[in-house]
Amino acid sequence: MTWRKVVFVLLVIFILTPLGSPPLALALGLVLAFTIGSPFPELNGKPTKYLLQASVVLLGFGMNLKEVYRAGRQGILFTIATIMGTLVLGYIVGRALGVRDKTSTLISSGTAICGGSAIAAVAPAIDADPDEMSVSLATVFVLNSVALFLFPLIGHGVGLSQDQFGIFAAVAIHDTSSVVGAAAAYGTEALSVATTVKLARALWIAPVALFFLFVYRKKGAVTATKITFPWFILLFVLATAIRSYTPTSFPPSVFESIVNLARAGMTVTLFLIGAGLSREAIRRVGARPLIQGLALWVAITITALIAVVEFA
Repeated sequence: MTWRKVVFVLLVIFILTPLGSPPLALALGLVLAFTIGSPFPELNGKPTKYLLQASVVLLGFGMNLKEVYRAGRQGILFTIATIMGTLVLGYIVGRALGVRDKTSTLISSGTAICGGSAIAAVAPAIDADPDEMSVSLATVFVLNSVALFLFPLIGHGVGLSQDQFGIFAAVAIHDTSSVVGAAAAYGTEALSVATTVKLARALWIAPVALFFLFVYRKKGAVTATKITFPWFILLFVLATAIRSYTPTSFPPSVFESIVNLARAGMTVTLFLIGAGLSREAIRRVGARPLIQGLALWVAITITALIAVVEFA
């Protein structure tokens, strides 16, 4: 057990060196998971989630509020169209494949908005059981892992600009961590655009959760009333406002240090996500939910790519 912990710590140290990168961090985490396994399974779940959210908030200290507004406005039409379209398509595909109703809803919500965060918010609203949550999270997680490596290749292959790739990644990749990881690999400007558009997209968590609460209550399938709101988004906006309105006499090196800390936190987050995946999680996904998730992901990816090439 001790040597596994040593390997884990050494890998974390390595990914934080100049040789490390977000895609490499995820890859090393996956290698660890499928070989010796993570010696710290307790880091999965909330610790990883909180580290991700803290890193996103700290990234706000490196952005300008006007740029955030511009990026959010630039992606708003894509956001509305793809969220609504994905939810409708998810319902149709889920019914056609015979995926369990609540599992289908969770997969559709996670694909439409922001992966695990949306699933975590919608699940209590529809009284989803732990197995349904696990299957949905595993489906989204597997596709996120693929997206982190695949999307930069697509962006370079098609010749997307930094702005175009930022919008493309924010719309078509599920979780914020993978959006940030893919955008960071593409470029600094892409990271700024992707983060702001993705966080604007995440604001739809509450309305979608309320919608499904209403739908499932009408069907008599739920009594829950708890809905989780992503408060870290407001903290991100606050951090951006502080950065934007701080006097120019304030040392910029302070904000640069904070942003570097955020990027390090994001890199470690991706490593933990990779290390947290297990063969059992993949087996829980099964064929039909994974096919549904893949179909939705391919549809939203193609739609987003065409949209940014034609209109962005």
